Amino acid sequence: MELKDFRRQYTQGGLQRASLPEQPLVLFEQWQADAAAAGLADPTGCVVATVQPSGMVRQRFVLLKGVDERGFVFYTNYNSDKAAALSHCDQASMLFPWNELDRQVSISGTVEKASEEESDRYFAARPRASQIAAWTSQQSQSIENRAALEQQFHDTLARFEGGDVPRPPHWGGYRLKPSRIEFWQGGSDRLHDRFVYAREESRSDEADWSLSRLQP
Repeated sequence: MELKDFRRQYTQGGLQRASLPEQPLVLFEQWQADAAAAGLADPTGCVVATVQPSGMVRQRFVLLKGVDERGFVFYTNYNSDKAAALSHCDQASMLFPWNELDRQVSISGTVEKASEEESDRYFAARPRASQIAAWTSQQSQSIENRAALEQQFHDTLARFEGGDVPRPPHWGGYRLKPSRIEFWQGGSDRLHDRFVYAREESRSDEADWSLSRLQP
């Protein structure tokens, strides 16, 4: 079968304006719970897109680790490629591809670093091997082979043997503060349901969202 011949119908449901909450976070948390209940392998996984200093757009898969009215939180190495991009341009987007449910959520906004205290709390709750890996990897930098990476990991294990692993100063959280959140539900005959929540940066009430239906 050729690529052009792959297609399917989207039949898992629809969205109606009357059933949508006024606050997008309510709907996001409902859909997130649905993704977890459906047994998706990575229900918190999302694709984060950033703009490089060269102007090139790059994407990578990360795991969402927190969400509240302030925004959507993920963690990374502050010396990584994505961190360099965010230092250049604080605009970014997230895409949650819940394909098994015929759903996706696209979130756009500005990104800021999470507080030191927030990053410390999350790092302390990570498995020890993940803590060691945060010290081991010089993320986005070249390395000769996997054996060299594994040696770095074992060297770091020995360094912290018998003690707690503190959060590296070059590792922590980012929070995407949304200004636009779009919910997409697949529909039959390509008549998909798309609703976008948007708010103006100039508004004093950050909880005040507009809601519009978009054509598919």
